[in-house]
Amino acid sequence: MTAAAHQPPTAPRRALRAAVSPALLAVLLAVLLAAVVACGGGATPDHPPGGTSADQAPMATTDADWKPVADALARTGKLDSAGVYRIPLTRSDLAVVSQQVAIKPGLSLGGYAAFARYHDATLAMGDLVVTEAELPKVTDALQSHGITQTALHKHLLQQTPPVWWTHFHAMGDPARLAQGLRAALDTTTIPPATNTPPTSASGQPPLDLDTPGIDHALGRPGTADGGVYKFSIPRRETITDNGHILPPGTGVTTAINFQPLGGGQAATNGDLVLTAPEVTPVIQALRRGGIGLVELHNHALTDQPRLFYLHYWATGDAVTLATTRRAATEATNTQPGKPQ
Repeated sequence: MTAAAHQPPTAPRRALRAAVSPALLAVLLAVLLAAVVACGGGATPDHPPGGTSADQAPMATTDADWKPVADALARTGKLDSAGVYRIPLTRSDLAVVSQQVAIKPGLSLGGYAAFARYHDATLAMGDLVVTEAELPKVTDALQSHGITQTALHKHLLQQTPPVWWTHFHAMGDPARLAQGLRAALDTTTIPPATNTPPTSASGQPPLDLDTPGIDHALGRPGTADGGVYKFSIPRRETITDNGHILPPGTGVTTAINFQPLGGGQAATNGDLVLTAPEVTPVIQALRRGGIGLVELHNHALTDQPRLFYLHYWATGDAVTLATTRRAATEATNTQPGKPQ
């Protein structure tokens, strides 16, 4: 190094160093930190991960607002408190057998269409259960009406007849969306759905299951529905898709279903809604309890956070299966259950 490199600081440089005091540095750092947070560096209670202040929630609507949809589909649905109008599209016309189990429609064959109105357009999304023979015609009908297919997969490892599940998503005028969906439904034998009043617990067929034991094992109460015992568990964070908040009724919830097989035994089928870091811990929890994997995939193309759906299958003692399912569910960011 040259002698010039060892020369003492000049007077202007000494003055600059003296001006940058520790107190001034602290102020500058505080301003910089505030700017980072303002640009989205952290989540707040009002805007949890997956949602921002710019995201739209569904608008408030009434059943009358959805009459054009019901008329176009020739099927009625139910409007929930979050603004989602949901129409069941259950395949009660199919006699599906998987792993020597005759599948009740409520266990695995429950398709649906969900509609929600936002300030810019109406959303239609859902899941159609179709036979292998129906699939090409359903695909062509959806595509010709501008309805995007976002997933195609199975919920059961082996089944007779072969059945597929295809998810769809579209934004636009509600009546036009319903007309496009009707064109796809008309290529199938999916029966009409009606918005009948909920059946009382006493009106449900008896379940040969220890339902209090299942509730205790899962830490939350289930619901009897058509001979199947069901749980629907939403995630804690806000789920969005292209700036639109997706309430649980649009299908972004973990589903746990138990079909009685006699003597307290059950077949369990459904799916867990996961983020990427949750996938491996959940798989490990399921396998420790002997629950098999069916599919791991996405249901949407542009959801935030990016969600993965893990479908599973097992038969055995219902309470034991529920205990394993709780361990898997608690490895995810789902809303807590109520003490049992």
